[in-house]
Amino acid sequence: DGNLDIGGLVDFDIDDIAFALCRGGWPQAVTETDPAVALAQAKNYVNEMLDSDIDELEGAKRNSIWLRSIMRSYARNISSEAPVTTIAADMQGERPSIVTVTDYIDALKRAFVTEDLNAWNPRLRSKTAVRTSPTRHFCDPSIAAAILDLTPSSLMSDFDTFGLLFESLCVHDLRVYADALGGHIEHYRDKTGLEADAVIILPDGRWAPVEVKMGNSRIDQAAENLKKLAARVDGENEGAPAFLMVLTSTAAAYKRDDGVLVTPLAML
Repeated sequence: DGNLDIGGLVDFDIDDIAFALCRGGWPQAVTETDPAVALAQAKNYVNEMLDSDIDELEGAKRNSIWLRSIMRSYARNISSEAPVTTIAADMQGERPSIVTVTDYIDALKRAFVTEDLNAWNPRLRSKTAVRTSPTRHFCDPSIAAAILDLTPSSLMSDFDTFGLLFESLCVHDLRVYADALGGHIEHYRDKTGLEADAVIILPDGRWAPVEVKMGNSRIDQAAENLKKLAARVDGENEGAPAFLMVLTSTAAAYKRDDGVLVTPLAML
């Protein structure tokens, strides 16, 4: 609504982020006081789905080994625009046909296990080709952590994987908040490599691009990219962005001198 004078410190460190990511948003996990029991919820969900519910997935019999392998490949390609061919090639063991892999991926989407992020295709000031591939996400990133056997401690020793899962966590939370406003989330990437990990779009046409950076060292670069994107979009047709935001993991929320907002995820 135009009030961009944000500020504050968040009492939520990187260990808390790792735990929240592996725990997920499952109601029993969120209210559970025993950390070990809370962390078991996502893994129990995945195992039950693969071991017990597999024959009930849309009433069609599925190969649980293939499904587990597809889900592991999907998790390894999370927050990317990986095509089905890449997901299939990344599978371990016997590989089904591309048609079968596509069918399984579609079934996971319809069963609310995965939820890809569609591409935003705004009107631009110049003729720049915009990529239309979705980015890969689970409905809750804790599913990816569970299928990859990740724990909070193992995430802390693999910041490349942690960063991809953190991006998916941010997309998940932004979707929740945008949905409460009647809006939705998409992502942007064009042929020049300019991108926004998420674009918040409200029904009245307001929009705001968001770049996710888990650490603080790349905030300047992310802010510059957001300003380039804002300048590239045709403001006469799309309107000016409501704000530009770099979404981070920890530290402080503040407005930079150039107007870009820097916000820890836990302060949204």
